[in-house]
Amino acid sequence: MSRDYFGSLASPVETAEIKKDERNMATEGPAVRRVQVAEHPRRAYRLLWIFCSSYGCRTRYVNSCGTCENTHSPAGQYQSLVPEHFGLSDLTGMNCLVDGNIPPSSGLSSSSALVCCAGLVTLTVLGMNLSKVELAEICAKSEHYTGTEGGGMDQSISFLAEEGTAKLIEFSPLRATDVKLPSGAVFVIANSCVEMNKAATSHFNIRVMECRLAAKLLAKHKCLPWEEVLRLEEVQAKLGVSLEEMLLITEDTLHSEPYSPEEICRCLGISLQELKTQILSPNTQDVLTFKLYQRAKHVYSEAARVLQFKKICEEAPDNTVQLLGELMNQSHVSCRDMYECSCPELDQLVDICRKFGAQGSRLTGAGWGGCTVSIVPADKLSSFLANVHEAYYQRSNRSLVPEKQSLFATKPGGGALVFLEA
Repeated sequence: MSRDYFGSLASPVETAEIKKDERNMATEGPAVRRVQVAEHPRRAYRLLWIFCSSYGCRTRYVNSCGTCENTHSPAGQYQSLVPEHFGLSDLTGMNCLVDGNIPPSSGLSSSSALVCCAGLVTLTVLGMNLSKVELAEICAKSEHYTGTEGGGMDQSISFLAEEGTAKLIEFSPLRATDVKLPSGAVFVIANSCVEMNKAATSHFNIRVMECRLAAKLLAKHKCLPWEEVLRLEEVQAKLGVSLEEMLLITEDTLHSEPYSPEEICRCLGISLQELKTQILSPNTQDVLTFKLYQRAKHVYSEAARVLQFKKICEEAPDNTVQLLGELMNQSHVSCRDMYECSCPELDQLVDICRKFGAQGSRLTGAGWGGCTVSIVPADKLSSFLANVHEAYYQRSNRSLVPEKQSLFATKPGGGALVFLEA
């Protein structure tokens, strides 16, 4: 057995059995080989998402999405993306058997795990190589074919993760910085058991559009070329100011009342038709109101919390766990009230986690369901797990969900791997 190294091995999540197309057997060596892709579980790398989902994913890597025939699965997506990247015209055929242990629609990026698995398998069958950064960018792009305008955070940590350390992921260009987590605390994932299918609703894309519109209005107010601006981060970069200053600019520029499409058009000096066809995505063109102030304020404040979290981890004061917990609590309040991506079950679960010993707790992932992540003192872990299980899962039919998929402690694991068997 040989191993193509993409990071330290955690438990396998996605596996694929590859069988070469019969038409290729005569010329391409062994007819059958087993390719096992070990994609570290989301429980291992979810720590990255303690804060930066909104800033990194929804506003720093957003492109217009489109639809394409034969691209409704990861394999179909790569039929267009791999030839595009390598300039290929004839791809090797393959049959894939896929398995995994990430609960679907839980905010733990099971879809990204599948896409990353598909990417590694495709490259292996083609006998080609890409850097971790290139592969992460292609995987992120492929998910746009499902209709969600997501970013590259999940795919980046899938390939750039390293065992024993969290990562600060930044874009333009993509890069990762180690963040040493406190040894006296454990991060615990708890599943609210509320499923959210991003591709089947417009919630996710509406937030993307609200951030984009807020960025354009802020840019117009500051006499920047707003037509070119897509992300809130771009406004900050072009102005060369701090996140704290961007929060003040947001306060001065945007009003807290929702904006109508007509008001946005007046602010930008464009027609309603131009707004719909040149800026909005297809599933947001009929939205009647946009909350620009709230979304921008959340994104900039969340980004500031990311940096503050990293700073506290580096300085490691005696009350590190308490300080990190406070930041996580602030983050959930902002997700709930300013970004409005929580739900009653998530709020209830966050309260229960705090009640039974978590120093901080917040939703993780896209929101509107899925999981929470909590920072818990290591010496309280056993009682925390027992009490949360009883309070949230045993008192309802949520206890029917497998316990190992609903409540578990986690630690940083390595990135994706490929195992080859002759």
